[in-house]
Amino acid sequence: MSELVMRPIAHIRTDFPTKFGVPRQSGLVEALEATVVFEPEYRNADALRGLEGYSHVWLIWQFSEAVRETWSPTVRPPRLGGNTRMGVFATRSPFRPNAIGLSSVKLERIEQTDEGAVLVVSGADLMNGTPILDIKPYLPFTDSHPDATGGFAEPVRDYALEVTCDPEILAAFSPTQQAALLGVLAQDPRPSYQDDPDRIYGLPFAGKDVKFTVNGTQLTVIGME
Repeated sequence: MSELVMRPIAHIRTDFPTKFGVPRQSGLVEALEATVVFEPEYRNADALRGLEGYSHVWLIWQFSEAVRETWSPTVRPPRLGGNTRMGVFATRSPFRPNAIGLSSVKLERIEQTDEGAVLVVSGADLMNGTPILDIKPYLPFTDSHPDATGGFAEPVRDYALEVTCDPEILAAFSPTQQAALLGVLAQDPRPSYQDDPDRIYGLPFAGKDVKFTVNGTQLTVIGME
């Protein structure tokens, strides 16, 4: 089998320095904004000509923190408690034969910066620095399938926690970041197999470390560093 070599065309900048807290799918937290910054050799305005006419784009990227030389035919989806095994091709697990991710995000705007034209997007599910392999326009008349079924993910699609956070803690973030943080916490960033109401978790977000506990369906932010 011949080897396929791919080179990143860009990297994304987000408020997540680590994988912890990153939404499990794109679009779950629409308030999350991110910036796609192109590598120098791809900072050509002609490559983006016409993209401003689309409301959403596909990001094709690499699970850079999950690259392995081996693979397993089954994985344990976190939303199923981390104990039930499913076929890797029936999941969006990062632990795949080729560590490639696919995200549908909203294209908020194209900005001109000192680093060339960048894409400001919302709803991304990527950690800071993730390499982008390609960008394609989202076509609503072919890419959307309203009658599609969601398999074993369907029963947990509306899962969310009730979040309580002191306004003084939220004040440390911009209005956009506040909405994003509350949305990320509501999605329950904990590993699904952990259910200890006394455990204190730390979520690195936008240069801060947000501390929280979870009791049942109630998440309480208790501090920040």
